[in-house]
Amino acid sequence: MAKAVAGSRGRAGRLTREDVMSMGVDPRELADDDLFREIRSLHDTRTDTLLHGSDDALERHTSRTEELEGEYLKRFPDRHVDAARLRSGARARNG
Repeated sequence: MAKAVAGSRGRAGRLTREDVMSMGVDPRELADDDLFREIRSLHDTRTDTLLHGSDDALERHTSRTEELEGEYLKRFPDRHVDAARLRSGARARNG
């Protein structure tokens, strides 16, 4: 079983399935495709969590997003950055 990011431990100091499911798998343990899927899933649920989630749910959502995005940036520091997404690109678009 993969390691969870943080949390309580079950008998004999082992993580329970519930721990892993509630906290998520350590991002370092995820294959690239799984990491992308997890990030997309969080982005898909962000607005709902912001509008309707408890303070704890929003805090966990934010921390999990930071964990996954941080891992993505470690793996892909030279990712393609679209010039149109930069301030100068926005200025050029808006005249």
